Amino acid sequence: MAAAGLATGGGNWFSALALGVTLFKCLLIPTYHSTDFEVHRNWLAITHSLPVSQWYYEKRYMEGAFLFAVLLHFKHIYLYVAPAYGIYLLRSYCFTANKPDGSIRWNSFSFVRLISLGLIVFLVSALSLGPFLALNQLPQVLSRLFPFKRGLCHAYWAPNFWALYNALDKVLSVIGLELKLLDPNKIPKASMTSGLVQQFQHTVLPSVTPMATLICTLMAILPSVFCLWFKPQGPRGFLRCLILCALSSFLFGWHVHEKAILLAVLPMSLLSVGKAGDASIFLILTTTGHYSLFPLLFTAPELPIKILLMLLFTIYSISSLKTLFRKEKPLFNWMETFYLLGLGPLEVFCEFVFPFTSWKLKYPFIPLLLTSVYCAVGITYAWFRLYVSVLTDPPIRKTKKQ
Repeated sequence: MAAAGLATGGGNWFSALALGVTLFKCLLIPTYHSTDFEVHRNWLAITHSLPVSQWYYEKRYMEGAFLFAVLLHFKHIYLYVAPAYGIYLLRSYCFTANKPDGSIRWNSFSFVRLISLGLIVFLVSALSLGPFLALNQLPQVLSRLFPFKRGLCHAYWAPNFWALYNALDKVLSVIGLELKLLDPNKIPKASMTSGLVQQFQHTVLPSVTPMATLICTLMAILPSVFCLWFKPQGPRGFLRCLILCALSSFLFGWHVHEKAILLAVLPMSLLSVGKAGDASIFLILTTTGHYSLFPLLFTAPELPIKILLMLLFTIYSISSLKTLFRKEKPLFNWMETFYLLGLGPLEVFCEFVFPFTSWKLKYPFIPLLLTSVYCAVGITYAWFRLYVSVLTDPPIRKTKKQ
C-alpha cells in the first residue's frame, strides 16, 4: 500500500511540474526570438542579390584540403582520388586568375597559397605519422599499408582489368595443355584461383609486378588530370576527374579490394541527375559494381536479402532516371540492355545451378571467376564511356577564376 501511495504521489508531482513548466514557457513567449528567422532572412537576401547559379556556390579550399588530408590518414585507400584533389586545389586556389578563354594566367600564381596548402598537409601528416616516426616504426606502418607481397589480386578477384588478364592467362594455359604446347611440370604451382592471398606467376602471359600496375594506373589517370588542368569544366569537371581517378586505380591497381568500387559508384550518383549520358554510365556502373559484391555475402540467409535489395534499388534508379530524362533518347542501347539482363542468368547459375553440379568439388571458384570477369567487362565499359565524355565535352569559358 505504501509503495502504491508513493507511486501515485510521484505521478501527481510529475504532472504538477510539467504543468508549471508549460505555464512558465507560455509567459516567456513575448520574449522568444527564433534563430530560424535570421536564417530565412539571410537566405532571402542571398536569393535576391545573387543569380541562381551562385545560391549554393561556396569556395572553401583550405577546409577542403584539411578534411581530405584527415580523411586520407584515416584510410589510405583515398590515395586513389588524391590526384584529383591535388590538381584541383593547385589550379583553383594557387592560381588567382584565368584568361578570358578559361586558361590559367601563369603570372597569377600565389606562392603564399601554395605554402598554406602544404602547411596544412604537413601538419596533418606530422600529427598522424609523427609518433610512429619517433618510435622508428614508420617502415612497419608503410609495409602494412601497402602489402606488395600479397599478390596482384585479392583472394576474390576484384572485377578489374587484372581479372580479365588472369582469365585470359587461364584460358590460354588450358588451351596450351590440351594442345600439348605447355609442359604440365613447368606450370607454376601457386594457382591464381586457389582462393588464397599469395603471389603467383602467370603461365602464358607476362607476370605483373607492382611497378607495372603503378605505371598502368598513372597512365590511366593522367588524361583526366590533364583535362582538369587544361580544359576546366567547373565543379562537374572536378567530380568527373575524381571518379576517373577512383576507377582507374580500381581497374589497374595492385591487390585491389572489390569494395573499392564504391569510391567511384557513390560520387557517380551525383553526376547521374545532370545529363542523360552520365545517368546511363551511372546505371551501368552501379548495377555491375553492386552485383560484383554479391560473393562477399555468401551465406544462405543473406541470399534473398541481397537480391531483393539490389532489385529494389536498381528498379527505382532506372525508373527515376528514365522519368527525369524522358525527353532524351533511351538510356541504354541494345548491347548495354543485353549485358545488364545477363546478370540474371549469371546469378541463377552461380547460386542455384552450380552448387548441384559435379564441378563444385573440383572447381569451387568458378562462380567467383565468372562474377569477376563478367562484372569487369561492365566496369571497364563504364570507365571507357566516362573518359570519352570527359575528352569530348567542351570546356567552360569564364573570364573569372573558377
